[in-house]
Amino acid sequence: MPRLLSRLTAFLVAVGLLLTGQALITPQRAAAADPGYLMVHFTGEGADGQSLYLAHSTDGRHWTDLNDGGIVLRSTVGTKGLRDPALVRSPDGSRYWIIATDLCIGCGSTWAGSTSNGSRSLVVWESTDLVTWSQPWLLNVAGAIPDGRNAWAPDAIWNPETNDYVLYWATNATLNGVLKHRIYYARTTDFRTITTPQLWIDRPGTQNVIDPAITAMPAGVGSYRYVRASADGQVTLEGSNSLLGTWTSIGDLRNVGLPFTNVEGPTWMKFRDRNEWTIFVDQPNHGYHPVVTANPTDVGTYRLPASGSYTMGGTKKRQGSILTLTAAEESRVLARWPSTPVNRLQSYNFQDRYVRHANFDVRIDQNITGPDAQFRLRPGLAGSGTVSFESVNFPGYFLRHSNYDFQLVRNDGTTQFAADATFRQVAGLADSSWSSFQSYNHPDRYIRHYAYALRLDPITTTTARGDATFRVTS
Repeated sequence: MPRLLSRLTAFLVAVGLLLTGQALITPQRAAAADPGYLMVHFTGEGADGQSLYLAHSTDGRHWTDLNDGGIVLRSTVGTKGLRDPALVRSPDGSRYWIIATDLCIGCGSTWAGSTSNGSRSLVVWESTDLVTWSQPWLLNVAGAIPDGRNAWAPDAIWNPETNDYVLYWATNATLNGVLKHRIYYARTTDFRTITTPQLWIDRPGTQNVIDPAITAMPAGVGSYRYVRASADGQVTLEGSNSLLGTWTSIGDLRNVGLPFTNVEGPTWMKFRDRNEWTIFVDQPNHGYHPVVTANPTDVGTYRLPASGSYTMGGTKKRQGSILTLTAAEESRVLARWPSTPVNRLQSYNFQDRYVRHANFDVRIDQNITGPDAQFRLRPGLAGSGTVSFESVNFPGYFLRHSNYDFQLVRNDGTTQFAADATFRQVAGLADSSWSSFQSYNHPDRYIRHYAYALRLDPITTTTARGDATFRVTS
Protein backbone atom coordinates (compact mmCIF):
# COMPACT_ATOMS: atom_id res chain seq x y z
CA MET A 1 0.00 0.00 0.00
CA PRO A 2 2.73 2.56 0.83
CA ARG A 3 4.38 1.79 -2.55
CA LEU A 4 1.01 2.28 -4.31
CA LEU A 5 0.45 5.60 -2.50
CA SER A 6 3.95 6.69 -3.43
CA ARG A 7 3.35 5.90 -7.10
CA LEU A 8 -0.04 7.65 -7.02
CA THR A 9 1.51 10.73 -5.40
CA ALA A 10 4.26 10.83 -8.01
CA PHE A 11 1.67 10.53 -10.78
CA LEU A 12 -0.42 13.37 -9.36
CA VAL A 13 2.65 15.56 -8.97
CA ALA A 14 3.61 14.85 -12.58
CA VAL A 15 0.10 15.73 -13.75
CA GLY A 16 0.22 18.89 -11.68
CA LEU A 17 3.53 19.89 -13.19
CA LEU A 18 2.19 19.19 -16.68
CA LEU A 19 -0.88 21.30 -16.08
CA THR A 20 1.23 24.05 -14.53
CA GLY A 21 3.50 23.96 -17.56
CA GLN A 22 0.49 24.24 -19.85
CA ALA A 23 -0.81 27.14 -17.79
CA LEU A 24 2.53 28.88 -18.19
CA ILE A 25 2.89 28.06 -21.88
CA THR A 26 -0.63 28.99 -22.97
CA PRO A 27 -0.46 32.72 -22.08
CA GLN A 28 2.91 32.98 -23.82
CA ARG A 29 1.43 31.50 -26.98
CA ALA A 30 -1.59 33.78 -26.72
CA ALA A 31 0.66 36.80 -26.27
CA ALA A 32 2.68 35.82 -29.32
CA ALA A 33 -0.53 35.77 -31.35
CA ASP A 34 -1.67 39.18 -30.08
CA PRO A 35 -1.89 42.02 -32.61
CA GLY A 36 1.27 44.03 -33.06
CA TYR A 37 2.30 47.62 -33.65
CA LEU A 38 2.22 50.06 -36.57
CA MET A 39 4.86 52.75 -37.07
CA VAL A 40 4.39 55.74 -39.40
CA HIS A 41 7.52 57.66 -40.32
CA PHE A 42 9.48 59.48 -42.99
CA THR A 43 12.97 58.48 -44.12
CA GLY A 44 15.01 61.57 -45.03
CA GLU A 45 15.36 64.44 -47.45
CA GLY A 46 13.99 64.81 -50.99
CA ALA A 47 10.43 64.31 -52.21
CA ASP A 48 10.47 60.53 -51.77
CA GLY A 49 12.10 60.58 -48.32
CA GLN A 50 9.64 63.21 -47.13
CA SER A 51 6.60 61.04 -47.76
CA LEU A 52 4.80 58.59 -45.53
CA TYR A 53 6.08 55.06 -44.84
CA LEU A 54 4.76 52.26 -42.64
CA ALA A 55 6.43 49.51 -40.63
CA HIS A 56 4.89 46.67 -38.63
CA SER A 57 6.14 44.73 -35.63
CA THR A 58 4.66 41.74 -33.84
CA ASP A 59 6.65 42.36 -30.65
CA GLY A 60 7.58 46.06 -30.70
CA ARG A 61 11.28 45.26 -31.13
CA HIS A 62 11.65 43.77 -34.61
CA TRP A 63 10.23 45.90 -37.42
CA THR A 64 9.31 44.99 -40.99
CA ASP A 65 8.74 47.57 -43.71
CA LEU A 66 5.27 47.38 -45.23
CA ASN A 67 4.66 47.85 -48.96
CA ASP A 68 8.20 46.52 -49.56
CA GLY A 69 9.57 49.72 -48.07
CA GLY A 70 7.70 51.87 -50.60
CA ILE A 71 5.78 55.10 -50.05
CA VAL A 72 2.24 54.64 -48.72
CA LEU A 73 1.07 58.28 -48.79
CA ARG A 74 2.44 61.30 -50.63
CA SER A 75 1.44 64.89 -49.94
CA THR A 76 -0.20 66.73 -52.82
CA VAL A 77 -0.71 70.03 -50.97
CA GLY A 78 1.45 72.86 -49.67
CA THR A 79 5.15 72.17 -50.19
CA LYS A 80 4.22 68.63 -51.34
CA GLY A 81 6.53 67.21 -48.71
CA LEU A 82 5.92 65.98 -45.19
CA ARG A 83 7.97 65.25 -42.11
CA ASP A 84 7.29 64.20 -38.52
CA PRO A 85 3.99 62.34 -39.08
CA ALA A 86 1.81 61.54 -36.07
CA LEU A 87 -0.98 58.95 -36.17
CA VAL A 88 -4.01 59.71 -33.99
CA ARG A 89 -6.87 57.31 -33.20
CA SER A 90 -10.21 58.53 -31.82
CA PRO A 91 -11.20 57.12 -28.40
CA ASP A 92 -13.91 54.93 -29.97
CA GLY A 93 -11.66 53.73 -32.81
CA SER A 94 -13.98 55.06 -35.52
CA ARG A 95 -11.62 57.74 -36.88
CA TYR A 96 -7.93 58.14 -37.56
CA TRP A 97 -5.89 61.17 -38.53
CA ILE A 98 -2.35 61.65 -39.74
CA ILE A 99 -0.90 65.09 -39.04
CA ALA A 100 2.52 66.12 -40.33
CA THR A 101 4.89 69.00 -40.95
CA ASP A 102 4.36 70.65 -44.35
CA LEU A 103 8.02 70.76 -45.38
CA CYS A 104 10.12 69.45 -48.26
CA ILE A 105 13.82 70.05 -47.63
CA GLY A 106 15.83 69.70 -50.82
CA CYS A 107 12.75 69.81 -53.05
CA GLY A 108 11.69 73.43 -52.86
CA SER A 109 12.49 74.34 -49.25
CA THR A 110 15.70 75.08 -47.33
CA TRP A 111 16.30 74.92 -43.60
CA ALA A 112 16.95 78.66 -43.46
CA GLY A 113 13.86 79.51 -45.48
CA SER A 114 11.55 77.14 -43.62
CA THR A 115 12.80 78.43 -40.25
CA SER A 116 12.28 82.11 -41.05
CA ASN A 117 9.36 81.92 -43.50
CA GLY A 118 8.01 78.39 -43.72
CA SER A 119 4.56 76.90 -43.98
CA ARG A 120 2.28 77.92 -41.12
CA SER A 121 0.09 74.90 -41.81
CA LEU A 122 0.08 71.20 -41.03
CA VAL A 123 -0.81 68.46 -43.50
CA VAL A 124 -3.78 66.33 -42.37
CA TRP A 125 -5.40 63.13 -43.64
CA GLU A 126 -8.46 61.35 -42.25
CA SER A 127 -9.58 57.70 -42.41
CA THR A 128 -12.32 55.49 -40.99
CA ASP A 129 -10.43 52.20 -41.43
CA LEU A 130 -6.69 53.03 -41.23
CA VAL A 131 -6.13 51.99 -44.86
CA THR A 132 -8.27 54.26 -47.09
CA TRP A 133 -7.27 57.87 -46.57
CA SER A 134 -8.90 61.14 -47.59
CA GLN A 135 -7.28 63.74 -49.76
CA PRO A 136 -4.87 65.73 -47.57
CA TRP A 137 -5.75 69.22 -46.42
CA LEU A 138 -3.78 72.08 -44.88
CA LEU A 139 -4.63 73.20 -41.34
CA ASN A 140 -3.29 76.68 -40.58
CA VAL A 141 -2.14 76.53 -36.96
CA ALA A 142 0.54 79.22 -36.78
CA GLY A 143 -1.09 82.01 -38.77
CA ALA A 144 -2.70 83.45 -35.63
CA ILE A 145 0.56 83.41 -33.63
CA PRO A 146 2.19 86.88 -33.65
CA ASP A 147 5.31 86.68 -35.84
CA GLY A 148 4.70 82.94 -36.25
CA ARG A 149 7.06 81.79 -38.98
CA ASN A 150 6.43 78.07 -39.37
CA ALA A 151 4.69 75.01 -37.87
CA TRP A 152 6.79 71.92 -37.17
CA ALA A 153 6.54 68.46 -35.64
CA PRO A 154 2.85 68.19 -34.66
CA ASP A 155 1.27 65.62 -32.39
CA ALA A 156 -2.06 65.27 -30.60
CA ILE A 157 -3.53 63.47 -27.62
CA TRP A 158 -7.11 63.01 -26.44
CA ASN A 159 -7.89 65.01 -23.30
CA PRO A 160 -10.67 63.40 -21.21
CA GLU A 161 -10.92 66.55 -19.09
CA THR A 162 -12.11 68.66 -22.04
CA ASN A 163 -13.46 65.89 -24.31
CA ASP A 164 -11.33 66.95 -27.28
CA TYR A 165 -7.77 66.71 -28.60
CA VAL A 166 -4.80 68.75 -27.51
CA LEU A 167 -3.00 69.47 -30.80
CA TYR A 168 0.55 70.75 -30.28
CA TRP A 169 3.48 71.77 -32.48
CA ALA A 170 6.61 73.97 -32.60
CA THR A 171 6.55 77.49 -34.06
CA ASN A 172 9.46 79.90 -34.50
CA ALA A 173 8.19 83.26 -33.26
CA THR A 174 9.35 86.41 -31.48
CA LEU A 175 8.13 86.77 -27.91
CA ASN A 176 9.55 89.26 -25.40
CA GLY A 177 12.20 90.16 -27.95
CA VAL A 178 13.46 86.60 -28.38
CA LEU A 179 13.04 84.72 -31.66
CA LYS A 180 13.09 80.94 -31.15
CA HIS A 181 11.03 77.76 -31.40
CA ARG A 182 8.46 77.26 -28.67
CA ILE A 183 5.62 74.79 -28.32
CA TYR A 184 2.06 75.98 -28.86
CA TYR A 185 -1.20 74.09 -28.51
CA ALA A 186 -4.81 74.37 -29.60
CA ARG A 187 -7.87 72.24 -29.00
CA THR A 188 -9.79 70.49 -31.75
CA THR A 189 -12.34 67.77 -32.33
CA ASP A 190 -11.88 67.26 -36.07
CA PHE A 191 -8.44 68.63 -37.10
CA ARG A 192 -10.23 71.08 -39.41
CA THR A 193 -10.97 73.87 -36.95
CA ILE A 194 -8.97 74.77 -33.86
CA THR A 195 -9.17 77.12 -30.90
CA THR A 196 -6.82 80.10 -30.68
CA PRO A 197 -3.24 78.78 -30.24
CA GLN A 198 -1.72 79.14 -26.77
CA LEU A 199 1.91 79.06 -25.65
CA TRP A 200 2.62 75.72 -23.95
CA ILE A 201 6.38 75.12 -23.56
CA ASP A 202 8.99 77.88 -23.40
CA ARG A 203 12.56 77.12 -22.36
CA PRO A 204 14.73 79.80 -20.66
CA GLY A 205 16.73 82.33 -22.66
CA THR A 206 17.34 81.51 -26.30
CA GLN A 207 16.93 77.73 -25.91
CA ASN A 208 14.70 76.24 -28.64
CA VAL A 209 12.29 73.39 -27.96
CA ILE A 210 10.68 71.12 -30.57
CA ASP A 211 9.27 67.61 -31.01
CA PRO A 212 7.24 66.99 -27.82
CA ALA A 213 5.67 63.54 -27.45
CA ILE A 214 3.39 62.41 -24.64
CA THR A 215 2.55 59.00 -23.19
CA ALA A 216 -0.37 58.40 -20.83
CA MET A 217 0.51 56.30 -17.79
CA PRO A 218 -1.67 53.38 -16.66
CA ALA A 219 -3.26 53.63 -13.23
CA GLY A 220 -0.93 52.61 -10.43
CA VAL A 221 2.31 53.06 -12.38
CA GLY A 222 4.58 56.01 -11.73
CA SER A 223 3.96 59.32 -10.03
CA TYR A 224 2.28 61.16 -12.92
CA ARG A 225 -0.62 60.52 -15.30
CA TYR A 226 1.37 61.81 -18.29
CA VAL A 227 5.02 61.95 -19.27
CA ARG A 228 6.25 64.36 -21.95
CA ALA A 229 9.55 64.11 -23.83
CA SER A 230 10.83 67.15 -25.77
CA ALA A 231 13.96 67.95 -27.77
CA ASP A 232 15.74 71.03 -26.40
CA GLY A 233 19.42 70.30 -26.93
CA GLN A 234 18.80 66.95 -25.27
CA VAL A 235 15.65 64.93 -24.62
CA THR A 236 14.01 66.42 -21.53
CA LEU A 237 11.35 64.52 -19.59
CA GLU A 238 8.46 66.13 -17.70
CA GLY A 239 5.50 64.77 -15.76
CA SER A 240 1.99 66.07 -15.10
CA ASN A 241 -1.36 64.90 -13.79
CA SER A 242 -3.25 67.13 -16.24
CA LEU A 243 -2.44 67.73 -19.90
CA LEU A 244 -3.09 71.45 -19.65
CA GLY A 245 -1.90 71.74 -16.05
CA THR A 246 1.55 72.19 -14.52
CA TRP A 247 4.44 70.10 -15.85
CA THR A 248 7.42 69.17 -13.67
CA SER A 249 10.91 68.29 -14.93
CA ILE A 250 11.90 64.74 -14.05
CA GLY A 251 15.25 64.60 -15.85
CA ASP A 252 16.70 63.90 -19.28
CA LEU A 253 18.43 61.17 -21.28
CA ARG A 254 21.99 62.53 -21.12
CA ASN A 255 23.26 59.74 -18.88
CA VAL A 256 21.61 56.82 -20.66
CA GLY A 257 24.65 56.21 -22.90
CA LEU A 258 23.19 57.02 -26.31
CA PRO A 259 25.82 56.70 -29.05
CA PHE A 260 24.74 60.10 -30.46
CA THR A 261 24.39 63.47 -28.76
CA ASN A 262 22.20 65.30 -31.29
CA VAL A 263 18.98 63.32 -30.89
CA GLU A 264 15.47 64.65 -31.45
CA GLY A 265 11.98 63.54 -32.42
CA PRO A 266 11.17 61.21 -29.49
CA THR A 267 8.18 58.89 -29.80
CA TRP A 268 6.72 56.47 -27.26
CA MET A 269 5.62 52.86 -27.51
CA LYS A 270 4.14 50.93 -24.59
CA PHE A 271 4.26 47.15 -24.80
CA ARG A 272 0.74 45.80 -24.74
CA ASP A 273 1.50 42.84 -22.45
CA ARG A 274 3.55 44.50 -19.70
CA ASN A 275 4.44 47.79 -18.06
CA GLU A 276 7.47 48.50 -20.20
CA TRP A 277 8.02 51.31 -22.67
CA THR A 278 10.37 52.09 -25.52
CA ILE A 279 11.10 55.70 -26.33
CA PHE A 280 12.62 55.93 -29.79
CA VAL A 281 14.86 58.96 -30.35
CA ASP A 282 15.84 60.16 -33.82
CA GLN A 283 19.41 60.86 -34.86
CA PRO A 284 19.08 62.47 -38.32
CA ASN A 285 21.94 60.55 -39.95
CA HIS A 286 21.03 57.20 -38.40
CA GLY A 287 17.29 57.23 -37.66
CA TYR A 288 15.55 55.85 -34.62
CA HIS A 289 17.44 54.43 -31.64
CA PRO A 290 15.55 52.72 -28.77
CA VAL A 291 15.72 53.48 -25.06
CA VAL A 292 13.68 51.30 -22.68
CA THR A 293 12.14 51.93 -19.27
CA ALA A 294 9.85 50.20 -16.79
CA ASN A 295 8.62 53.53 -15.45
CA PRO A 296 8.73 56.67 -17.63
CA THR A 297 8.23 58.87 -14.55
CA ASP A 298 11.55 57.67 -13.08
CA VAL A 299 14.56 58.79 -15.11
CA GLY A 300 16.74 56.27 -13.26
CA THR A 301 14.96 53.36 -14.95
CA TYR A 302 15.87 54.40 -18.52
CA ARG A 303 18.51 52.20 -20.17
CA LEU A 304 19.78 51.09 -23.54
CA PRO A 305 18.49 47.66 -24.62
CA ALA A 306 20.83 44.75 -25.22
CA SER A 307 22.76 45.00 -28.47
CA GLY A 308 20.87 43.38 -31.34
CA SER A 309 17.59 43.11 -29.43
CA TYR A 310 15.96 45.69 -31.73
CA THR A 311 15.96 45.61 -35.54
CA MET A 312 14.42 48.53 -37.43
CA GLY A 313 13.88 47.10 -40.93
CA GLY A 314 15.37 48.15 -44.24
CA THR A 315 14.36 51.83 -44.42
CA LYS A 316 15.64 54.55 -42.14
CA LYS A 317 13.02 55.37 -39.50
CA ARG A 318 12.85 59.13 -38.93
CA GLN A 319 10.53 60.92 -36.55
CA GLY A 320 7.03 59.42 -36.55
CA SER A 321 4.66 57.67 -34.17
CA ILE A 322 3.52 54.19 -33.17
CA LEU A 323 0.02 52.77 -32.77
CA THR A 324 -0.78 49.60 -30.82
CA LEU A 325 -3.10 47.72 -33.17
CA THR A 326 -6.32 45.84 -32.59
CA ALA A 327 -6.76 42.51 -34.38
CA ALA A 328 -9.14 44.08 -36.91
CA GLU A 329 -6.80 47.00 -37.58
CA GLU A 330 -3.82 44.72 -38.06
CA SER A 331 -5.73 42.49 -40.46
CA ARG A 332 -6.74 45.46 -42.60
CA VAL A 333 -3.27 47.02 -42.59
CA LEU A 334 -1.43 43.83 -43.54
CA ALA A 335 -3.95 43.05 -46.28
CA ARG A 336 -3.69 46.57 -47.72
CA TRP A 337 0.11 46.73 -47.87
CA PRO A 338 1.41 43.22 -48.56
CA SER A 339 4.71 42.42 -50.19
CA THR A 340 4.01 43.10 -53.87
CA PRO A 341 6.68 43.54 -56.55
CA VAL A 342 6.99 46.68 -58.65
CA ASN A 343 6.14 46.07 -62.31
CA ARG A 344 5.86 47.82 -65.67
CA LEU A 345 3.41 47.06 -68.47
CA GLN A 346 5.15 46.65 -71.82
CA SER A 347 3.22 47.07 -75.07
CA TYR A 348 3.13 43.97 -77.30
CA ASN A 349 3.09 45.75 -80.66
CA PHE A 350 5.30 48.72 -79.60
CA GLN A 351 7.79 46.91 -77.42
CA ASP A 352 9.89 49.99 -76.69
CA ARG A 353 6.83 51.57 -75.04
CA TYR A 354 5.41 51.13 -71.54
CA VAL A 355 2.24 52.23 -69.77
CA ARG A 356 2.87 55.39 -67.75
CA HIS A 357 0.96 58.26 -66.16
CA ALA A 358 1.70 61.92 -66.89
CA ASN A 359 -0.33 64.63 -65.15
CA PHE A 360 -2.63 61.75 -64.15
CA ASP A 361 -3.42 60.89 -67.76
CA VAL A 362 -2.35 57.39 -68.93
CA ARG A 363 -0.59 56.45 -72.15
CA ILE A 364 2.28 54.36 -73.53
CA ASP A 365 5.63 56.07 -73.98
CA GLN A 366 9.07 55.04 -75.14
CA ASN A 367 11.73 53.60 -72.84
CA ILE A 368 10.13 54.72 -69.58
CA THR A 369 11.90 53.26 -66.52
CA GLY A 370 11.04 55.75 -63.76
CA PRO A 371 8.27 55.66 -61.15
CA ASP A 372 5.64 57.10 -63.52
CA ALA A 373 5.70 53.71 -65.29
CA GLN A 374 5.81 51.58 -62.15
CA PHE A 375 2.76 49.87 -60.66
CA ARG A 376 1.93 47.26 -58.07
CA LEU A 377 -0.60 44.65 -59.21
CA ARG A 378 -2.81 44.53 -56.14
CA PRO A 379 -5.61 42.05 -55.50
CA GLY A 380 -8.61 43.48 -57.34
CA LEU A 381 -10.52 46.12 -55.42
CA ALA A 382 -13.87 44.69 -56.57
CA GLY A 383 -13.47 40.92 -56.56
CA SER A 384 -11.26 37.89 -55.99
CA GLY A 385 -9.19 36.53 -58.84
CA THR A 386 -8.78 40.04 -60.29
CA VAL A 387 -6.14 42.77 -60.24
CA SER A 388 -5.95 46.53 -59.77
CA PHE A 389 -2.99 48.71 -60.75
CA GLU A 390 -1.70 50.97 -57.96
CA SER A 391 0.83 53.68 -58.74
CA VAL A 392 4.19 53.38 -57.01
CA ASN A 393 4.90 57.11 -56.76
CA PHE A 394 1.28 58.06 -56.01
CA PRO A 395 0.21 55.29 -53.62
CA GLY A 396 -3.54 55.09 -53.17
CA TYR A 397 -4.00 56.12 -56.84
CA PHE A 398 -5.10 53.46 -59.33
CA LEU A 399 -5.61 53.10 -63.07
CA ARG A 400 -9.34 53.72 -63.55
CA HIS A 401 -11.56 54.00 -66.59
CA SER A 402 -14.21 56.68 -66.91
CA ASN A 403 -16.20 57.06 -70.14
CA TYR A 404 -13.80 54.39 -71.47
CA ASP A 405 -10.80 56.69 -71.00
CA PHE A 406 -8.06 55.97 -68.43
CA GLN A 407 -6.67 58.20 -65.73
CA LEU A 408 -4.69 57.75 -62.53
CA VAL A 409 -7.21 58.49 -59.78
CA ARG A 410 -7.18 58.37 -55.98
CA ASN A 411 -9.24 55.54 -54.54
CA ASP A 412 -12.27 57.15 -52.90
CA GLY A 413 -13.44 53.87 -51.37
CA THR A 414 -16.68 53.70 -53.36
CA THR A 415 -18.10 50.60 -55.02
CA GLN A 416 -18.07 52.39 -58.38
CA PHE A 417 -14.38 53.23 -58.12
CA ALA A 418 -13.51 49.66 -57.18
CA ALA A 419 -15.40 48.28 -60.20
CA ASP A 420 -13.84 50.80 -62.60
CA ALA A 421 -10.33 50.01 -61.32
CA THR A 422 -10.59 46.20 -61.40
CA PHE A 423 -9.60 43.84 -64.23
CA ARG A 424 -9.24 40.15 -64.99
CA GLN A 425 -5.77 39.18 -66.15
CA VAL A 426 -6.21 36.72 -69.03
CA ALA A 427 -4.01 35.17 -71.71
CA GLY A 428 -2.83 37.77 -74.19
CA LEU A 429 -5.27 38.26 -77.06
CA ALA A 430 -2.38 38.52 -79.52
CA ASP A 431 0.03 36.13 -77.77
CA SER A 432 -0.99 33.76 -74.98
CA SER A 433 2.42 34.08 -73.32
CA TRP A 434 1.64 37.76 -72.68
CA SER A 435 -1.41 39.19 -70.86
CA SER A 436 -4.58 41.09 -71.60
CA PHE A 437 -6.77 42.82 -69.03
CA GLN A 438 -10.55 42.47 -69.21
CA SER A 439 -12.73 45.06 -67.52
CA TYR A 440 -14.52 43.82 -64.40
CA ASN A 441 -17.69 45.87 -64.96
CA HIS A 442 -17.58 45.95 -68.78
CA PRO A 443 -16.47 42.38 -69.58
CA ASP A 444 -16.86 42.94 -73.35
CA ARG A 445 -14.03 45.52 -73.18
CA TYR A 446 -10.28 45.35 -72.55
CA ILE A 447 -7.46 47.76 -71.75
CA ARG A 448 -5.84 48.81 -75.02
CA HIS A 449 -3.83 51.72 -76.40
CA TYR A 450 -5.06 53.82 -79.30
CA ALA A 451 -2.88 56.65 -80.64
CA TYR A 452 -0.70 55.81 -77.62
CA ALA A 453 -3.46 56.72 -75.14
CA LEU A 454 -4.99 54.03 -72.92
CA ARG A 455 -8.65 53.23 -73.55
CA LEU A 456 -11.23 50.57 -72.65
CA ASP A 457 -12.57 49.15 -75.91
CA PRO A 458 -14.21 46.07 -77.46
CA ILE A 459 -11.54 44.06 -79.28
CA THR A 460 -12.58 42.85 -82.75
CA THR A 461 -9.57 43.23 -85.07
CA THR A 462 -6.03 41.93 -85.28
CA THR A 463 -4.64 45.41 -84.64
CA ALA A 464 -6.85 45.83 -81.59
CA ARG A 465 -5.69 42.46 -80.22
CA GLY A 466 -2.09 43.67 -80.46
CA ASP A 467 -3.05 46.98 -78.83
CA ALA A 468 -4.69 45.07 -75.95
CA THR A 469 -1.74 42.79 -75.19
CA PHE A 470 0.93 43.59 -72.60
CA ARG A 471 3.78 41.96 -70.74
CA VAL A 472 4.01 42.37 -66.98
CA THR A 473 7.72 42.97 -66.47
CA SER A 474 10.14 44.48 -63.99
